[in-house]
Amino acid sequence: MAEIRTIDIKEAVLSENTGLADDLRARLTASETFLLNVMSSPGAGKTTLLLETIRRLRDRGVRTAVIEGDIESTVDSEKMEAAGVKAVQLRTGGACHLDAAMIEAGLNELDVAGYDMVVIENVGNLVCPAEFDTGAHRRVMLLSVPEGHDKAFKYPLMFTVVDCLVVTKTDYLPGSDFDLAALRD
Repeated sequence: MAEIRTIDIKEAVLSENTGLADDLRARLTASETFLLNVMSSPGAGKTTLLLETIRRLRDRGVRTAVIEGDIESTVDSEKMEAAGVKAVQLRTGGACHLDAAMIEAGLNELDVAGYDMVVIENVGNLVCPAEFDTGAHRRVMLLSVPEGHDKAFKYPLMFTVVDCLVVTKTDYLPGSDFDLAALRD
């Protein structure tokens, strides 16, 4: 019987991505540009939170640009540009995440040296973005109250790879069964 050779594609793809992500992180560190990856489900409030945060940072002299990841639209980039924020749109055409090569392409469209911080607004998804290192220095996840605290049990990888979890739409807490204590555990 012939020996069957198996090639683990996922491992090779992730390994190549990790190498590029490490290179991006080193280059950005050398240029003193902080890269932040913001992830969440669609509708959790990424764009709204980023617009307000960037406005407040701008008032403190922090120069910020955004790399927007979406499957098709330019809606979020248009909102950023309307607010005076430089935005680069990455349209994935079906891919449910951004990876290091995509971020490198986005960064190449920016004069990175002109920014203190670049924020990645990743594709709205709790599965795929957690698996791909984008080269970001830090990763933040938004979880909205209407989504429920149980997302941590359903999508554990996302909750383990992030440096910070922000709970949004907290005005929905009264009358909801969202359990902050269960989420903390």
